[in-house]
Amino acid sequence: MRIRVRQRPRSRRTALRTGVPLTTLALAVAGCGASVTPGATTTSLRNTVATQGTPTPGATSPTPSPTGTATAHTAPMATATSCTDQTLAGMTTAQRVGQLFMGGVNAAKPDQAQLRILRDNHVGSVMLTGRSSAGTAATRKIVDGFRGQADRVGGKQVGLVVATDQEGGKVQVLNGPGFSAMPNGVTQGKKSTTMLRAEAAIWAQQLKRAGVDLNLAPVADVVPASLGTRNIPIGSFQREYGNTPGPVTSHTGAFAAGFKQSGVMTTLKHFPGLGQVIGNTDTTANVVDSVTTSTSASLDPFKSGIQAGSPFVMVSSATYNKIDAQHIAAFSPTVIGQLLRGQMGFKGVVISDDIGNAVAVRSFTPAQRALNFTSAGGDMILTVRPDVIPAMARAIQTRMGQDASYRAKIDASVRRILDAKHNAGLLQCS
Repeated sequence: MRIRVRQRPRSRRTALRTGVPLTTLALAVAGCGASVTPGATTTSLRNTVATQGTPTPGATSPTPSPTGTATAHTAPMATATSCTDQTLAGMTTAQRVGQLFMGGVNAAKPDQAQLRILRDNHVGSVMLTGRSSAGTAATRKIVDGFRGQADRVGGKQVGLVVATDQEGGKVQVLNGPGFSAMPNGVTQGKKSTTMLRAEAAIWAQQLKRAGVDLNLAPVADVVPASLGTRNIPIGSFQREYGNTPGPVTSHTGAFAAGFKQSGVMTTLKHFPGLGQVIGNTDTTANVVDSVTTSTSASLDPFKSGIQAGSPFVMVSSATYNKIDAQHIAAFSPTVIGQLLRGQMGFKGVVISDDIGNAVAVRSFTPAQRALNFTSAGGDMILTVRPDVIPAMARAIQTRMGQDASYRAKIDASVRRILDAKHNAGLLQCS
């Protein structure tokens, strides 16, 4: 996604009136969409660590334990499996396909047409994009407004996952009253892990109050000191926690732990790492990493985060010559199936970086992007441009009708997404 430099809000945004139509409220929520990714223009940064089967922070408020650690809304695995299967069985093909998408809604310039596209295509997740200075209370009103358009199956609502890019520094979508000014990754990386975890728990509480379930962070990319700011997507914006795997591993872990403590999911990004590249995939085509291998130490932050139960992992749109030189990572069965799923054992939700507007995928039609990502083993398609979703959804539905093995792959992806929603308190069956 494109990266926008965060500016201090000039004035406090007026609260939304309760009389505003539901669609307008939903649109106003904008904030969702382009993550800040180092680049020339607005870039969305996305990285999501998703865990499956493990309780993950969700929409409902966590219950404090005697030690002060929040307990995420969870249910026994048998119950989760039963609820997921029950919901999946009651879904139409269109509803299943809709769960595969996370569509961006721009907060700065709400567009009713965007919300309409998401609703008409049964989209199951929303990303707040752009920049908002409305604060937690006003953002919550907007989020609550569009949550009502989520699909129902068997009389029960399949809750929307509401996400945003809240890394800190120049990548912070939501600002204003109730939100802290988060420091950038380099600064966070200089804190003790105990302090970072405590601060992350507070930042997560702020997102929860604003109605956000998922943060497309932390950044698990290792930018070597020799490359530094020449690394456009990460280093030039000081998004990294350090220049070696050790501090990046410890601090992404502390950040994710703080968010989990407060009941908000996180996403590890951008697998298998954007630390060794020069170009930004949001604004540049043919971004190549000729260094990283399937056994590089720079993968340690991802490996550790996955072992800790990360619910989402975001895959980059760069090409990794020493892993799979024929495909960008998001379209690579080797990167997703063999490395991420097989070697690292990740069982959660694999989400793409933005493949709706990024220059890295412009040579592919929207239909090709959707089919390539899902065929490679990806689960959730992130697009800051909702207008490409109809073409993507049609292509997936058509392929499902033609190929039983592909349909089974899609059903497996929907199960993973529904499991994550159930663990986050967004899917109720009883």
